Amino acid sequence: MKMKTLVVAIATAALPATSVFAAALDRSGQSISAFLQPGNYAEIGVSSLYPTVEGKDRSGNGIADIGESYTFGSAAIKLQPTEKLSFGMIYDEPFGARATYRGSNNFTANGSTGTFGNTSSDLKTRNLTTLFGYEPIDHFKVYGGVAYQEIEKAEVDLRGTAYSVYNGYSSTGDKDSAFGWVAGMAYEIPEIALKASLTYRSEIEHNASTQESLQIGNLLTAVTNGLGQVDAGLSQINAGLAQLAALPDTDTRKAALLAQQQSLTATRTGLVTQQARLAALNALAPSSLEQASKVTTPQSVNLDFQTGVMADTVAFANLRWVEWSGFAIRPALFGAVATAASPSTGGFNLVDYTDDQWSANVGVGRKLSNTLAGNMSVGWDSGAGNPVTTLGPTEGYWNVGLGLRYSPAPQVELSGGVKYFWLGDATAKVSSGTEVADFEDNHALAVGLKLGYRF
Repeated sequence: MKMKTLVVAIATAALPATSVFAAALDRSGQSISAFLQPGNYAEIGVSSLYPTVEGKDRSGNGIADIGESYTFGSAAIKLQPTEKLSFGMIYDEPFGARATYRGSNNFTANGSTGTFGNTSSDLKTRNLTTLFGYEPIDHFKVYGGVAYQEIEKAEVDLRGTAYSVYNGYSSTGDKDSAFGWVAGMAYEIPEIALKASLTYRSEIEHNASTQESLQIGNLLTAVTNGLGQVDAGLSQINAGLAQLAALPDTDTRKAALLAQQQSLTATRTGLVTQQARLAALNALAPSSLEQASKVTTPQSVNLDFQTGVMADTVAFANLRWVEWSGFAIRPALFGAVATAASPSTGGFNLVDYTDDQWSANVGVGRKLSNTLAGNMSVGWDSGAGNPVTTLGPTEGYWNVGLGLRYSPAPQVELSGGVKYFWLGDATAKVSSGTEVADFEDNHALAVGLKLGYRF
């Protein structure tokens, strides 16, 4: 293959990946492909995701689409001051979550339990990675740098009977920034359009001031009021039974009252238990608290590979591992109540995951004309465990993607991509581990645009 054709083929494999949906909180995929472009290069991009995530709670109530569409940007610049040295900066929004429950189900509250509103989550992060590269021998590069990361938004509202004593819990984290590091190496054989890179990203530990509120007092009031209504009902039934005392228990009217008495007595026993538990927790925990919360985004490894397979055609693959099994969020107030509610286990987390994420994306890219190139890809993601949090109830995915790149001038590349996702079925659990809903047959659509410039 001629060198010009190879350069075009390499560029083809760099079409927008639209990696805007993955396991746990992973969003961008944290690619450094722009840094490995030849010569001086800059790009800017935007991606959008349109998910549909529906299910049923364990009471049989339908859960309408909780998926919220979102859009985020990316940008990069890479400079090659000498043949051996390179420098780059990459901006992306690596982690995020956005979901809102609606309708009448166990994840919304209409005031009957003393709380109002819908369960929702909103997390947004930004990352700016600075990289320095050195080529000790031809076609082999080592690189490393610093990653500056900011948590821009972190909000959670838990509503509905699914969350028990946490019905009415809210958490809002302040903006926080922290640093991590990146290191990797790359190798290429230009004659066959082969390029491979291995990149490691460290954990980044945040300590963000977090405002929490918990409406145990409202729940206690609602239970106490309910207990009063049950007692009033029992009094009426007992009065009716007194009037029918001379009749046998088989009498139709008396049998009906006895059945009601048994039912209300069982209800009363449950309410008394709830009342005692809520009273104890209400005495222990404040209704609101502001304190620093530790959040550590996970370490990850990306392996990227491409090679020419015939004239004007390359095959490419990306593998990614993210250590979500070590991730957990446990704000102070939430954790205090969790420990009191489940002392034998040491409490539980607001959000955590049981498995690491593994994902793969493979495909082919081909030059279609002097100004046009395209690609096709297939992707897979393992998810981060099942059952999974109610704030993101999917388990991995399969996807197919199409991309197109147009070059109106040799230095300019306008790329677009689209991916369709078949989201994995998942069982949703609350923090204590209780399974509360099932989500099946869901999907998502992602689109991306990117403008690249070589100089």
